[in-house]
Amino acid sequence: MQMRSRVTLITTGRLDAVLHEPPPQRTRHTIGRPRVVGQRLPSLEQVLQDSETVWQKLTLDWYGEGERTLEICTGTALWYRYGFDPLPIRWVLTRDPSGKRPPKAIFSTDLTQMAEQIVSDFMKRWSLEVTFEEGRAHLGIETQRQWSDQAIERSTPLLFGLYSLVTLFGRALHPDGQIPVAQAAWYRKHTATFRDVFALVRRHLWGYGTFPTSPTDPGVVLVPRSALERLWVAVC
Repeated sequence: MQMRSRVTLITTGRLDAVLHEPPPQRTRHTIGRPRVVGQRLPSLEQVLQDSETVWQKLTLDWYGEGERTLEICTGTALWYRYGFDPLPIRWVLTRDPSGKRPPKAIFSTDLTQMAEQIVSDFMKRWSLEVTFEEGRAHLGIETQRQWSDQAIERSTPLLFGLYSLVTLFGRALHPDGQIPVAQAAWYRKHTATFRDVFALVRRHLWGYGTFPTSPTDPGVVLVPRSALERLWVAVC
C-alpha cells in the first residue's frame, strides 16, 4: 500500500469489487458525520460489458514469448471495506481481443501511474513467483523444521543466497547458456529452470568423488554405464 512507507502495491482485483467515488466536499451547510466514500461506481464487470467503454490497444512483450496485443481501460476509485480506511486506487481492466484469455483487473495504489506501466510492472512478478516456487521445491524455503522467528530469519536468507550461488555456478559451467533441459511428460520445456541448473551443479560437484576400482574390493559392483547415468540423473 502506498502510505507512509511509500510503497506501491500492484495486484489483481475482482471484477465485482465494490468501488466508490471520493466523498463529496463538505460545506458549512452540511450536517451529519463526514462521509468516507462517495457514490458507488459501476463494477468492473459492468464496465467490461458496457458497449460505450473506450478501449485502448496495448502491445507488449508477453512474458518473453513475443509480442501480444491487449485492450485496456483505466480509471480511479476508492476501494472500501467496512472497518478499514478507504484506499485510493487506479484500476486497469484488460481483455484479450481474440477472446482466448479471460479479462483481468489490476489495481495499483499509485494514482499517477500510467495504465501501460501498471500492466508492465505486474508482469514482472513472474520471475519472483518462479524463484519462490522453485526455491521451495528444491531448497526447502517455507518448509524448514524450525518454527522460531530467529531460526527462520537466519535460514531463509541463507537459502536465497544458495539459490543465487547455484545460479552463478550453473552460469560458470555453461557460459553459453546451453544448459541441458530435463523434459517432463506433461509439458514441453524450451528453456532451463532452476531444477535443471541445480541438477547440473550437483552432478559437477559429486563427480569429483573417489571410488574404489579394484576388482578384489568387495564393495565394487560392475554396473553398465547407461544404468549408472540413469541413476545419476535421478539422484541429481
